[in-house]
Parts: sequence; structure tokens; C-alpha cells
Amino acid sequence: MGDFSHRSGAALVLGASGGLGQATAQMLLERGADVALTYFRSERALEPLLDTARTHGRTARTWQLDLSDAARTSDVVTQVATEFGGIHTLVYAAGPHVPMVHLSKVPPADFERQVVGDVAGFFNAAHATLPHLRKSRGNLVAVTSAGTSRFPVRDGLSIGPKGAVEALVRGIAAEEGRYGVRANSVGPGMTTDGMAERLIETGDLDDNALDVAKAHIPLGTFGNAEDIAEAVCFLASDRADFISGQKLDVDGGYGV
Repeated sequence: MGDFSHRSGAALVLGASGGLGQATAQMLLERGADVALTYFRSERALEPLLDTARTHGRTARTWQLDLSDAARTSDVVTQVATEFGGIHTLVYAAGPHVPMVHLSKVPPADFERQVVGDVAGFFNAAHATLPHLRKSRGNLVAVTSAGTSRFPVRDGLSIGPKGAVEALVRGIAAEEGRYGVRANSVGPGMTTDGMAERLIETGDLDDNALDVAKAHIPLGTFGNAEDIAEAVCFLASDRADFISGQKLDVDGGYGV
């Protein structure tokens, strides 16, 4: 499947060192895209993606990036566009680990930090990339959460900012469509990769909590990173060229 082999420029994947970002970058490379990869701390996690690029005859480059730094984010986007000759896709798959806690117990300073890291970080990246997406008539896909459609108790610290990101995505779709730019969101449900994996490792989700979560999923199982990547790559491809301003939940029916 060569969905992206005809496109000039690159796909820029923010948060490519995380489970969902890695899977998405891998699929983009396999489907013909050159890919720019950003990471916050885990540069070594990107090494398999560089191997994938070589295997498929594609180009991949890495950049360290803290998205809360607007100036640095703008500089990285400019470097990516210069080195690859443009940007045709922006994938926002970044985000810090978010512990599960009731909203009443979230310190305001922690909520503010999360909003800056997630919402402002997304906006910094989108703002810097939009001029390049206009030139390529490209698209943006933000990885958010299925929890904005059906609220999961104790996950408000994550869901609140993700809801703001989704609102910004709809705004971009409404305002940038005249330039041929599309913008959509993908809402992961419970998966065995990414944030859920970290919550299991830290004990935020024990066996009982996992059983309860699974009982609320009509398909009765959890997804994986490839399920999310498939949705992202579809929305980024020409097969979705009349889809904009939408959110696709990949959640096994959790939101039904």
C-alpha cells in the first residue's frame, strides 16, 4: 500500500517515541512516506524506525523537542520543511504520562501544567506547521482520546486537555479548509500500548480495573497501537480526502 509515495515533503510525527507514535510512524514509512520524528527524552526508542526507513528506501530524521517551547517548535518545523522540501502531514501523538485521579483531587497547578503541555503544545506545533500544510494542501491528525465521548472516571486530567485539542482541530478544519487543509482526530480507547501500558506499569490500572474496563467494551477486548495507527494513516491518506473536522474513536465500541 503506497498511500504516501506520491507526496512530496514529509510526514511530521510529534511524540514518535511513544507507543502510538512509533506505530504510526512505522506505518507511514511502510506506506511510502518520508518521516520526521520528534521525541522528548527517548531518542533510542526511534532507532527501529530509522531501520524501517532504510528497509523501505525512505528517509527518516529525528529531532529533540519540547512542544511547550513555542520558539523551538517553530524552529524544528522550519528545519523539517527545509530538509524534506515541505510537510504534507502533521501527526500529533505527543503527551506526558497522566496519572489517574478524581478531578476533585487534582491540584490546580497539575492541571495547569497538563494544559500547557498538551493544549499549548499542540497549538504551538499546529500554528508553526499550518503555512507548510497550506502549500502542500496537506492534513493534520491529532491523537486524542475516546474518553472525550464517554467520560472515564479518574481520567479527567487527561480528558480535559484532550477535549480542548479536539476543539482546536475542528477550528482548524473550519478555517483552513479554504486552503485545502484537512484536520481530524483519532480517539484511542483502551489499548495494550501507549498511555494504557504506562498506567498498568505504574499500578494506576490493576487487574480489577482492567476487568471493569473490558466489561464496558462491547467487543470485550483491548486494542493495540496498530489499530490506532491504521486510523491515523487512513485519515492522513487521499482515501479520506473529503473527511475533515471529524473524530474517529477506535475503542471497540466503548462510546456506544
